[in-house]
Amino acid sequence: MDGNVVFSANTQIDIEGKQTKKRFIVVFCLFIGIFIAYLDRVNVSVLAANDPFLLEMGIKGAPVQIGMMMSVFLAAYGVANVLLAPIGDYLGPRKSMMFCIGLWTVSLFLGGIASTFTIIIASRIILGVGEGIYYPLQSVFVKNWFPRQERGRANAAWVVGQSVAPALAMPFFAYLIGHFGWRSNFHFCLAAGLIPLYLLWRHTADTPRQHKGINKAELAHIEAGQDVAAVQEVIPLRQRLEGFVGNYRFWLLVFWYLCLQCMYWGLITWLPSYLKSARGFSWNEMGWLASLPFVLSIIFKISCGFLTDKIGRSAPILMAAMFLAGCCVYLGAVTEQKYLSAVLLSLAVAFCTMGTPVAWTLLQGLIPGKSMSTASGIMNGLANGLASLAPAMIGFFITTTGQYSGGLLCLVFTGAAATIAAGVLAAQRY
Repeated sequence: MDGNVVFSANTQIDIEGKQTKKRFIVVFCLFIGIFIAYLDRVNVSVLAANDPFLLEMGIKGAPVQIGMMMSVFLAAYGVANVLLAPIGDYLGPRKSMMFCIGLWTVSLFLGGIASTFTIIIASRIILGVGEGIYYPLQSVFVKNWFPRQERGRANAAWVVGQSVAPALAMPFFAYLIGHFGWRSNFHFCLAAGLIPLYLLWRHTADTPRQHKGINKAELAHIEAGQDVAAVQEVIPLRQRLEGFVGNYRFWLLVFWYLCLQCMYWGLITWLPSYLKSARGFSWNEMGWLASLPFVLSIIFKISCGFLTDKIGRSAPILMAAMFLAGCCVYLGAVTEQKYLSAVLLSLAVAFCTMGTPVAWTLLQGLIPGKSMSTASGIMNGLANGLASLAPAMIGFFITTTGQYSGGLLCLVFTGAAATIAAGVLAAQRY
């Protein structure tokens, strides 16, 4: 037995005995972590519709500056995802994620005491760096803690937190800000961030063999389903890049994923403000309606997982996802019925996000295993980094046209471009 493994008296049983379930506790910790991370990401979407916040920051009636609150976050997130994620290789995923949560805490503290818009921007940049390092480490935990045959379910278990968090956040933050002021938004997120920090410290370890509570049976189950040689093999960066940089299909997928991120973050940033200012919904109505896209996204993501496995192809789903999303944005912007507009824009978010797990499935089919980590980082980092322009771009079109619909309609072209890119891959039977 490895010297790093410590078994308590009540868990040291025969290898054929009943397994402990520490790996499921680990994935629960990952779910809580990404849930809190997405609360921190979307809180400014509600602030963008809060007049006291906008007046105090001096950005009332300044759509470009409002869009910058999400844009600077995404830019910092994209850069950190590509350039700083290797920090996890030096510190290990557990310490690195705890360090990232420390950055979140600094960011949210600054937001809570901000007296100028510049401090808010600085807060968002720090948050972007912390979350950019954090996100890839979720996959490291899953790879270390789950045998190959269980990784799909493990990934699904934590990824769903990306939709659950915003679904709950929109109405909750609307209530919180409406009753206690906009600074309470940051105070709550700061306190909530201590939960994943404690869970990581108390209930996780970088590998199963370093965990004090795991028993022989579970350890054997995990290690029997892992390709130890593949994990230990070190591939030079040049060889990893050669596995995909010359593959134009990879770049078509990256372009599609970029369009998805532009549409997603553009809509999420502006939807609460659009519902309240352009459509005349009350503050309470805006909070609940702004959560609808994420409720629908949960349903659509689960459905697409089954559909992808059934038809054995990904590109047609990607094509349909962005085509339908673009149509819903257009119809939602031009209709005169405010409730219909809210539903259509919610469907637009759900349609584009339903392609997220499908895109990663297609990537895994395009890229050799030795290049997967590098290709994933480049795809996620470039897409989110360049998508940082979307919220500010929408703000620019709102200013130029004098109407919210002018900003939303530019996303219709984003959907059309993504549909064409996916159509090329669909024609090739991917």
